[in-house]
Amino acid sequence: MPVPLAVFDLDGTLVDTAPDLVATLNVIFAREGLPPVAYDAARNMVGGGARSMIERGLVAEGRKLATPAVDKLVKDFIEHYAAHIADQSRPFPGLETALDELETGGCRLAVCTNKLEWLAVRLLDALALSKRFAAICGGDTFGLQKPDPELLRRTIARAGGDAASAVMVGDSIIDVAVAHAAGVPVVAVDFGYSQIPVTELGADRVVSALSALPGAVFDLLRASRPAQAAQQ
Repeated sequence: MPVPLAVFDLDGTLVDTAPDLVATLNVIFAREGLPPVAYDAARNMVGGGARSMIERGLVAEGRKLATPAVDKLVKDFIEHYAAHIADQSRPFPGLETALDELETGGCRLAVCTNKLEWLAVRLLDALALSKRFAAICGGDTFGLQKPDPELLRRTIARAGGDAASAVMVGDSIIDVAVAHAAGVPVVAVDFGYSQIPVTELGADRVVSALSALPGAVFDLLRASRPAQAAQQ
């Protein structure tokens, strides 16, 4: 029987990374003479990778830059962010206890993010979390980004799991969409960076605290077992 697997989004699900990401966005905008983006607005731009955040930040300020200029901003963003990746970023409350409960219950853990893999690993290393995950896959690992379901499928495979015994955990419509497309049940957390109310995303479960996460994951794994048995 495949090992049960909980696959996590990173930004807004495992770690509150918005303070460092928004600070980086405004540093590089300032260098170009662009006005800063308000924190509350920029917080909900997190989750699609550096380019997406920059492009959305420009739109919010009513600006549009040519592709070469955006490429430079992306390069500068990654360079600055890498040097300040955990200045203020911290795991959400209750994370380590929730991960302990999942592992004690027999779950393997993985990360599936649109962040560059080396940045994801650097962040999780800085927070002493990386060794907890059997796989950490980013938007450059396979040349794919969520919501492409193949990124989730390949992350599951790299972690030694199977889609029929996996659960996705995320905070956004992208996470829900990638899980649905891959045929994987999904838990949404409501404390992340979604612009859409999390209850409207179509997740199988919604939790407001990480203390409720293990129960939700195990419920979905149990629910998937009768379906698996019926197919055998």
